[in-house]
Amino acid sequence: MKITDRIRSGEYVVTSEVGPAKGADESGILQEAETLRKWVHAINVTDQQGAVMRLGSLAASGMLKRQGLDPVFQLACRDRNRIALQSELLSASALGVDNVLCLTGDHVSLGDHPQAKPVFDLDSVSLLYAGSELKKGRDLAGNTLETAPDFDLGCVASPAAEPLRPQLYKLEKKVDAGAQFVQTQAVYDPRTFEDFMKRVEHLKVPVILGMVLLKSGRMARFMNKHVSGIRVPEPLVEELDRAEDKRAAGVEIAARIIREMGDMCQGVHLMPLDRVGAVPRILETAGGVEAV
Repeated sequence: MKITDRIRSGEYVVTSEVGPAKGADESGILQEAETLRKWVHAINVTDQQGAVMRLGSLAASGMLKRQGLDPVFQLACRDRNRIALQSELLSASALGVDNVLCLTGDHVSLGDHPQAKPVFDLDSVSLLYAGSELKKGRDLAGNTLETAPDFDLGCVASPAAEPLRPQLYKLEKKVDAGAQFVQTQAVYDPRTFEDFMKRVEHLKVPVILGMVLLKSGRMARFMNKHVSGIRVPEPLVEELDRAEDKRAAGVEIAARIIREMGDMCQGVHLMPLDRVGAVPRILETAGGVEAV
């Protein structure tokens, strides 16, 4: 089911994500997805996250669809030219995928094949435009399609980016190009998120709050230093440092942030990394976020 259809029907959308395995075995991703089945409306399938070669996101999305789950197919521009990207979009529609998240993608220098040649024929904005054109029944070369795809196109934004103005400008371009929903990078400061929501209100597009599950103060410091667009406030870092059970503290922090920011937006997207089993605990602790 399309994310925007759920939001229009009054649902508060809850999503999480799984990462395909570095191998050809689908059992791991299916097991993780089953853990999420009763708790989320849709499951993001990452596309070579961090530029690390893995099982393809399209194949994994098809596996989830076959199991009666709703995938959000992540599609990055790094590894494909416009022919391949458009083909992937058509293939996703043929597999029944209702939601696509369009990304530029991490540079290959960050991954496990730094010698690979990056493509970046399109970026996230032009990929959104390509998807919108396909939905209208034509490709980027102006050729008519025999059958037009039908899916929601999503994009990402970083509310905690500094400076924020370039981020807002690019988000406007993404919406103009066809983005129908926004999933944000992780946000840990309610005031930062409230300011962002006020500044994008005119775009009239649903926003889903992103949340990376914190495991320790060390992890929070690493993200502050190395992950663009994320800022974990120092009080939260200190709270994690003090906690005897740091993973339990991370669950409590995530639940608290959902309670504080949840009513500012149309949904929440949990990024548990390798702790998919913590998602039910986060949502139970948050309260008010009902299981599917």
